[in-house]
Amino acid sequence: MAANDTPIGKAPKDAVYDVSVEVYAVLGTATLPIAQLLKLGRGAVVELDRKVNDPIDLYVNQQRIAKAEVVIVEDHLAATVSEVVKRG
Repeated sequence: MAANDTPIGKAPKDAVYDVSVEVYAVLGTATLPIAQLLKLGRGAVVELDRKVNDPIDLYVNQQRIAKAEVVIVEDHLAATVSEVVKRG
């Protein structure tokens, strides 16, 4: 199949919808010495650089794309986009 050919029944723009991307949400960050990291166990608390109601960052393929708020949907944590980050 040539580069310009598309599978039968699919428009070129539809092919993009089948591409997988890595999406992750960052609640905050912390810097720890390795010695302290190795001492962490179940129930340990790591203080992050954000407050409870601060927005989180959403990343797609290691690029920040939006700010979001943490919400609960049924029994799961989720993120609702509050601001799309403009590309500079």
